[in-house]
Amino acid sequence: MQLGMIGLGRMGGNIVRRLLGKGHECVVYDQSMAQVGALAEHGATGASSLEALIGELSTPRAVWVMLPAGAATEETIQQLSALLDPGDILIDGGNSFWKDDVRRARELAEKGIYYIDVGTSGGVWGRERGYCLMIGGDKPAVDHLDPIFAALAPGQGSIARTKRPADADPRPEQGYMHCGPSGSGHFVKMVHNGIEYGLMQAFAEGFDIMRHADSPLLPEEHRFSLNLPDIAEVWRRGSVVSSWLLDLTALALAEDPALDHYQGSVADSGEGRWTINAAIEEAVPADVLSAALYVRFRSRQDHTFAEKLLSAMRHQFGGHVETPKG
Repeated sequence: MQLGMIGLGRMGGNIVRRLLGKGHECVVYDQSMAQVGALAEHGATGASSLEALIGELSTPRAVWVMLPAGAATEETIQQLSALLDPGDILIDGGNSFWKDDVRRARELAEKGIYYIDVGTSGGVWGRERGYCLMIGGDKPAVDHLDPIFAALAPGQGSIARTKRPADADPRPEQGYMHCGPSGSGHFVKMVHNGIEYGLMQAFAEGFDIMRHADSPLLPEEHRFSLNLPDIAEVWRRGSVVSSWLLDLTALALAEDPALDHYQGSVADSGEGRWTINAAIEEAVPADVLSAALYVRFRSRQDHTFAEKLLSAMRHQFGGHVETPKG
């Protein structure tokens, strides 16, 4: 099957490489012609502009946009909407806000163009492991693209099958899912990333507690000097907290047990905030996910004004002296 790909960064480039490896044909474009040339060496057809990319594709065209969420994606989709014809399919595989998807799908439908939103999880490992895909959009377009989604997905692999109803959709156990109408794919991916924040925060806090188990603040008989890389490794095997995130934690600790190569400043990609906003709109409590998001904000500051004020009040009412950082 033929697919046009716009945006050849780490995700877009590796998606193209995986598709080429599965026998699909890709026409590619990026502002960096070096990236285009690199993919052409792997067998893709390079294009020097959006117009040239559209001209290389057979109808009905399928064009995947893999750009940072926000202005870059919005402007590209607007440009493509003027170049595509009725029956063509436009796919946003980035991390767009789901309400933008709902609007874009409505606008493009007026021109007869299908719009598909694909929440794509797999990161830099996706080329090898496959991508978990959460897909929103009209069923005819999703069904048409099924060979592409099947090629990108990880497949069942060695994961034990869950006992499911006989008439259950077989695609989820292959690693991809049609979640519903436009916007639902990115909505599910948004919540997925919100959960990811909470899981990562739980591991981070747990290992920090164990790192300080030899604190001089503790009675001597209660102190432990723990081997964190070994703990991460043993938990990978049979523990109820075993997971890919723990695998990556073990890898990071094995490479650098003290994590001296990290400053500890953690960015958020937007989906964490959107998840909390969705929880507020639905009046659903999301204590853990909210706390995890705020910790990321906190990580970018040495000390917040609120913490300074807390310290000042403690000093004023009780004469408490600030404890050294560490």
